Amino acid sequence: MNNNDTSPPLYGAHGKPAGRIRQKNEEGILAAAAEEFARYGFKGTSMNAIAQRAGLPKANLHYYFSSKLNLYVEVLRHILELWDTAFDDLTVDDDPALALAGYIRLKMEFSRRHPQASKIFAMEIISGCECLSAHFNQDYRNWFRGRAAVIEAWIAAGKMDPVDPMHLIFLIWAGTQHYADFSDQIRRITAKRMTKADFAQATEALVQIILKGCGLTPPDAPR
Repeated sequence: MNNNDTSPPLYGAHGKPAGRIRQKNEEGILAAAAEEFARYGFKGTSMNAIAQRAGLPKANLHYYFSSKLNLYVEVLRHILELWDTAFDDLTVDDDPALALAGYIRLKMEFSRRHPQASKIFAMEIISGCECLSAHFNQDYRNWFRGRAAVIEAWIAAGKMDPVDPMHLIFLIWAGTQHYADFSDQIRRITAKRMTKADFAQATEALVQIILKGCGLTPPDAPR
């Protein structure tokens, strides 16, 4: 992927009919909120600070989002929707090496493009996941089991080594999100901020390590 790709933006209209101005304002508010929540957390962020970052009057925020909690939950919902959609189309007919490598590469690209969003999610989980309790319901558990079932089918068909599907998915999530959530740690260790080339190198390292651990031959990186 590159900066000229056609992947959807992180923030868009949230399921409501909207004109272009409304959609643009919502995208601006959500992007500004992501910056503030990532920097200061939910408690340390104010609606006024979000309005100033978005370049809108505070009253406009309340027109689109009734409260700070409503806005925070909407930011989190967008994060999860983008992450999960990238794994929705997994099927037993897929080549596991191509499917898993593709998912790792997409998640790493998300960490590169939207590190603030990943950090917000991490802070929410660490603080007890209260605002996402409704999201991680039976439907989500069923979705997760569906992804694991595909991996189990690949194993049963002899397409990959027997590994625990649940822990494989957790490993992919942890490995890819580390580059966003712990970017300051990486910067201090390497004495520089990661560039696009650094992300590409890290991505292929993860693909190699994870896929070889599953007995798979990593596919070539896209050019």
